[in-house]
Amino acid sequence: MSESLYTQLLDLACGAFLLAAVMILWRRELDAIVRIFALQGIALAAVAVLLGLHEERWDLIAVAAGIGLLRAGVLPYLMRRALTAPTGDHRTYDTDGAETRETQPLVNVAASLLTAAALTLLAYAVARPLAELDPTPATRALPVGLAVVLIGFFVLVTRRRALAQVVGFLLLDNGITATAFLATSGVPLIVELGVSFDVLLAVLVLQLLTTRMRAAFGTTDIDDLRELHD
Repeated sequence: MSESLYTQLLDLACGAFLLAAVMILWRRELDAIVRIFALQGIALAAVAVLLGLHEERWDLIAVAAGIGLLRAGVLPYLMRRALTAPTGDHRTYDTDGAETRETQPLVNVAASLLTAAALTLLAYAVARPLAELDPTPATRALPVGLAVVLIGFFVLVTRRRALAQVVGFLLLDNGITATAFLATSGVPLIVELGVSFDVLLAVLVLQLLTTRMRAAFGTTDIDDLRELHD
């Protein structure tokens, strides 16, 4: 692969990775958010594949395959299961539309998109000195990973549905993984396996808790649950 083609494909994959995070802020339907998260997992795997091909490291391509399987397949599947779990009175996903949307996020969509733009600019400003230390196509894309970390944290604190907060947590993790890949041109297989196992375990626990909450209270709105506690 020529250097020019590698740079163009890496920029394209990183652009799709960042665009998916912004689209999650734009959409309110939880099933659409889960689908976009799966697409972001594919973009992250593409970044790892390109780095592996450029560095001629087959272990990195194996890591990319694992990332694609976990973040574009297994994790979205677990979230869909939590989303379609019946409530205690046996209502299902199809009959309870309000439960499948972020009806009242703490920050509206327009303000969320403006915040995402500001966070992206902040990420580029913070990462600029790091990129100048070793200016390669990968380090020049480093701000994308940092921007997704900040956007993931923003989703985590502003969304009210438990499942949307799980997506925010996973966005944060995707951003950290992308930053590690771009900064070091690849993460050792054993390290990525350990991190992926931790993430899978965390999502299994969160999926179980979300399913239990929905079955017990009929909702996963954090504010409603806080009122029940009061």
